[in-house]
Formats: sequence, C-alpha cells, structure tokens
Amino acid sequence: MGSVGSVLRKRASGSSSAGLGELPESCVAMVLMYLEPNDICRMAKLNRAFSGASSADFVWETKLPSNYQRLMEVVFDDDKFPRNLCKKDIYAMLCRSNSFEGGTKKFWLDKSTGGISLAFSPKDLTITGIDDRRYWNHIPSEESRFSTVAYLQQIWWFEVNGEVEFPFPAGTYSVFFQLQLGRTFKRFGHSFCNTEHIHGWDKKPAHFELSTSDGQRAVSQCFLEGPGKWIDYHAGDFVVKNSNKPTKLKFSMTQIDCTHTKGGLCVGSVVIYPSVLKQRLKLF
Repeated sequence: MGSVGSVLRKRASGSSSAGLGELPESCVAMVLMYLEPNDICRMAKLNRAFSGASSADFVWETKLPSNYQRLMEVVFDDDKFPRNLCKKDIYAMLCRSNSFEGGTKKFWLDKSTGGISLAFSPKDLTITGIDDRRYWNHIPSEESRFSTVAYLQQIWWFEVNGEVEFPFPAGTYSVFFQLQLGRTFKRFGHSFCNTEHIHGWDKKPAHFELSTSDGQRAVSQCFLEGPGKWIDYHAGDFVVKNSNKPTKLKFSMTQIDCTHTKGGLCVGSVVIYPSVLKQRLKLF
C-alpha cells in the first residue's frame, strides 16, 4: 500500500497535480481506504480534495476493530461517552494509551497491525506477600509505563496472578511478563543496576500459565536471565474468535520450590500483544 501512496504523492507534486485536485472527494476516499493510516495522513496534505477525503468516516471505519464501540465504552462511562466523534477521532483516541479501572490497566490500538494491546500494572496483580515490606516494595521507575514497579528483595514462595475480562477483537494474542533482574538506579545522569539481591532464579525455572473461560490453556517455563535488562517472558497464546462478548483470561507466574529463597526481581507489568508482534520483543 505504501507504493500506491508514493505514486500518488509524486503525481500530485508534478504536472498531474491539477488533475488530481479535480477528482471528487468520494473517488479519492475510495482510494484512501486501501492505504495504511500513516499514508492517509500524509496524503491529506496534497490538496483540498485529499484533505477532505482523508476525514471520511468510511475510510477510517476500515481501520477500526469491529467492536470499537465496546472498546470506547471501556474508556468512557455511559454518561460521558462522546456520541458525536467522527471515526478518525475515534481511531486517534484508541491509539493513545487509555487507562481504566483506576489507572491500573491500559490498552491501545497498535497502528501497524490494527490489533489491541493491554497492559497491567503490578498494583493490579495479586502478588503473594506484596503487603509485607520485608519481601516486596513498590518503587518509582522511569522505565515503567505505570511509573512504578514491584521489587522483590527475598521470598520463599513466589507467586503472581492476574485476570481480566475484556472485549478483545478477534485474533491471536500473546501474554508476556515484563521482568528485570536487579534494581535500576540513577547517578550523575546515568543508569546503573543494583544486583545485590539477585539470587535463586538459577536453581529452578519460573513457571508461567494462562487459561481462558472457553477452555484454552498454555503452560511454559524458563530460567530468568540478563541482570539489568527488561525482558518479555512469553507465558503463552490464546485465540479470540468472537469479539461480540468479553474474553475472560487468567494468567500466573510462579516459582514455589521452597528449598531455597529467591529475590532481586522487578515486576514491571504484564502485557498482552497481538501475536504478530512477538518477533519485535526481547523474549524468552
């Protein structure tokens, strides 16, 4: 699609620009339907016809998830839902990082795939021992999309659980735990990693699991590695076939071998991405 946009831009900037300017907006809009969102926005700068066509509702409706109205209801309460938004504005709003449930969850529309991503703050997760400061602390972090991470100093029984009921559009999704061994701190404008509490993760692998209300289940395990690096650990995939009803999902990470303690771990968030994005991530 990018090549189509390139050809049109060249013609509009050359001797054919007058001809393109005389095209009806409805005809231009039919062409723009087949372009990617970034190309549509670039084409809007060519002339008045392209500018008007680029705002047509039927152009942007093709870029929205089929259940975009349900997604908008997640962002807004019923009495605050803006009923007069055009489809272009709805698309732009869904592409932002939209917080809900008290700011402990966020979702956004991925521009490159048209899929939905969903992130969970550590404060939205059920973490064994989280209220005991001998084991866990919530610490500020510039590296977190939620501004804080959960830091584990030491514990025998490590268990993190989460669940959600969300109107995912149809597609295949992957669940990741974003973790870092060690605690990042800054000094003189540079970032360093305190590794003093890291221990126990090389003795037994961490266990990841997810399940859905329609019977899907995935299990995986791996050792945690790479002190000082945020790594996406792949818990598993699930498939959404019906976008007209919410999907119920449960996920967990455990290391409950009580023959040894483990510690020195930052839990940044749990993130659900469209599975086509897996190759972009630093994952295990």
